[in-house]
Amino acid sequence: MASDGGVFAFGDAVFRGSTGAIRLNRPVVGTTATPSGKGYALVASDGGVFAFGDAVFRGSTGALRLNQPVVGMAPTPSIGVLNGYWLVASDGGVFAFGDAPFLGSTGAIRLNRPMVGMATASFG
Repeated sequence: MASDGGVFAFGDAVFRGSTGAIRLNRPVVGTTATPSGKGYALVASDGGVFAFGDAVFRGSTGALRLNQPVVGMAPTPSIGVLNGYWLVASDGGVFAFGDAPFLGSTGAIRLNRPMVGMATASFG
C-alpha cells in the first residue's frame, strides 16, 4: 500500500482495488483486511475510509475536523465480513464505526508520545 492508496498484490494476494488514481485530501496511513480475506479497507490521515472487495464502508471521520491525524485502523472481530472498525488518531482519539463499540479514548489526555497504530484484541 502506498500513501496515495495504491495497492500492490504479490504472490497469491488478489488486487481488489485502490485509490491510486483518485485525488485524496490526505495520505493513506493504514489498512485492514476483511475476515474472509476477499477485501480490505484503507484509511487516510483525515479519517477517510475506502472499502474494496467484500469490505463494507461503515463510516469515517473524513468530513470532521480532527484535533490530530488518524494513524491507524483495526477491524472488529467479525465473522466473514468487515462489520466494523476503529480508527485511532495520534492524540489517542478513538472513533468507532459499524459494530465496533466505543470503549474509551485518550484523546483528552496529554500523551508523552503520539500514538502510531492500533490493533484488535480478542473479545471473550
